[in-house]
Amino acid sequence: VLVNNAGILRDTAFHKMDDASWDLIFRVHLLGAYRTTRAAWDCMRAAGYGRILLTTPAAGIYGNFGQSNYSAAKLGVLGLANTLAVEGGAKGVFTNTIAPTAASRLTATVMPQAMLDALKPEYVTPLATLLCHESSSENGGLFEVGGGWVAKLRWEQAKGAMFEPGTMTAEALADHWEEVVSFADSRNPASIQDTLKTLGEKIGMKFGLSVQ
Repeated sequence: VLVNNAGILRDTAFHKMDDASWDLIFRVHLLGAYRTTRAAWDCMRAAGYGRILLTTPAAGIYGNFGQSNYSAAKLGVLGLANTLAVEGGAKGVFTNTIAPTAASRLTATVMPQAMLDALKPEYVTPLATLLCHESSSENGGLFEVGGGWVAKLRWEQAKGAMFEPGTMTAEALADHWEEVVSFADSRNPASIQDTLKTLGEKIGMKFGLSVQ
């Protein structure tokens, strides 16, 4: 079992961001996650078993003012986890990501004490334990967790708009913008194959092609 949870903050508005603050966050969060995981990866593959847990807080999913460096690095961690899940699944090496909200040295200065008391790290531990247990078959999942609440997240893809060849101009796109952004009849792709399949189906229907 490998749990990647080390982290630091160097918060500042993007117009005040300097290279040192940007690079340091990436070295600790993304490069740090890569190096610890790379050190364990071959051993887990050889054993045919492994459980890897990475952390990407809400700022990495949704963004947050003053945390462009942190958000970018943490979403990179999620991208790493997603690919590890694809590559490791067949070898019994499962990778998941949690987005915990919990009291820590990182949050102690930005949250009131009552909130910190309600967000004890112990309320995150059960999810981490379950995902790292040998009985868990979860792989490639992303979960928000904190204060006794646990929820899985997934991507949502709008139905979108499809255009005839050569007709998609910026003006035509503006005319169909509601179709592009409407989540009525949406899908929830779970892999790159899912989204390519959707694209293939739309191309096939539009142009009378058989796309496998």
